Amino acid sequence: AAPRSNAVILWYVGMSVLLVATIFRSVGVDYRLIALGSLAPLLLDLPFGYRAYGYTLVFAVALLAVVMLGTIGRPRLLRRRLLCLPIGVFAGLVLSGAFANDELFWWPLLGSSFAHEGLLPATWVVVVEELVGLVACWVVVGQYDLYLPGPRRDFLRTGRLRAGD
Repeated sequence: AAPRSNAVILWYVGMSVLLVATIFRSVGVDYRLIALGSLAPLLLDLPFGYRAYGYTLVFAVALLAVVMLGTIGRPRLLRRRLLCLPIGVFAGLVLSGAFANDELFWWPLLGSSFAHEGLLPATWVVVVEELVGLVACWVVVGQYDLYLPGPRRDFLRTGRLRAGD
């Protein structure tokens, strides 16, 4: 099957930021890196045209290991910030439903080839996911006052979300 040209961005970005902000409730999280990480499986597999390495648990764990090993002896703040990338990847894997395909998610433990599963679901699913993602973005903007210049500027500069007073 030919890869679809639909784009799924708001679903991953909006939902991953909303979920991580709701679950972790930490002011130290860089939500820009959460958003980027949530898109990483899709971006990594884009050249293949189907779900491959980016949608495997190996990718997420390897990225986590690279961050942990690569920040040994570095400032703790750098490690905390960079950990947001693999957290975002794990969020992206959950939102993509990658775990539903055992052979893909557990690659290479259950086989060494990929089933050439499309990068994106059917068009109607993409539309629904993007609408849900848009609502998630709207909630984040409202909950963290990102419609105001100050909080928005702080977010763009630091990646942090602070609840309004």
